[in-house]
Amino acid sequence: MKTPRFSRRRLFLGALGAIPVGIVAHAGWLEPRWLKIRRIRLAPPQAHALRVLHFTDLHHKGDRDLLFKVVRKINELKPDLVCFTGDLIEEREHLAETLEILAEMKHPLYGVPGNHDYWAQVPFEGIARCFASTGGGWLLDEQRVVADGKWSLYGATCLGAKGPPIRINPSTRNLLLIHYPAWVKRVDERFDLVLAGHSHGGQVRIPWIGPLMLPFGVEGYDQGLFETAVGPLYVNPGIGWFAVPIRFNCRPELTMFEV
Repeated sequence: MKTPRFSRRRLFLGALGAIPVGIVAHAGWLEPRWLKIRRIRLAPPQAHALRVLHFTDLHHKGDRDLLFKVVRKINELKPDLVCFTGDLIEEREHLAETLEILAEMKHPLYGVPGNHDYWAQVPFEGIARCFASTGGGWLLDEQRVVADGKWSLYGATCLGAKGPPIRINPSTRNLLLIHYPAWVKRVDERFDLVLAGHSHGGQVRIPWIGPLMLPFGVEGYDQGLFETAVGPLYVNPGIGWFAVPIRFNCRPELTMFEV
């Protein structure tokens, strides 16, 4: 009796059939927790730069290990200040745990709310106390002078049809935090850096094509660094996920700027 031969054709078809399974496993299990550190230097060579760590869109749903990992990594990177651009949570039941872990931040944490923070209908007083305990602040259409008076940090809420009047401090360099990337079109002043979130980078990005789907408030500013009329805009793909627990070709990211 002959032993059946495992032909190259069958081997190829078997491998081909395993590709979708591998992609699904990668997108659903590996990549959502595979934290990426991206470094961007905008300061001139040899200049004494401000180190700004940007993260966004936690959408914390109880994954303590991931959030602890984010905070530990930020502490290891030792930024001068940390900037968060909205969406701590989706549901209010996760707020206490989110703040408990964020309180472990060893560097000043500044942030602004995102649409989900409003939709969750949570009181902002506890968030403000948490951020203040790190030496930072929860900024609701307000400005803080930071970095020994060398920078002004403006945090804009994502309320209203036109957005708040945003004015730079002419005696310092200026950094703007917004949630919706498209809100750069509502700003009249020019900033040294604008940081935004909200897009999640699309969560699923097809090579050579781009994101499969984007939320409102993005208008082409899906992920990465853009030169705009109001200055360089960086859109971070975020940490958490929304609607579907997957990421593909779009890892959760911490972005370290030197400006």
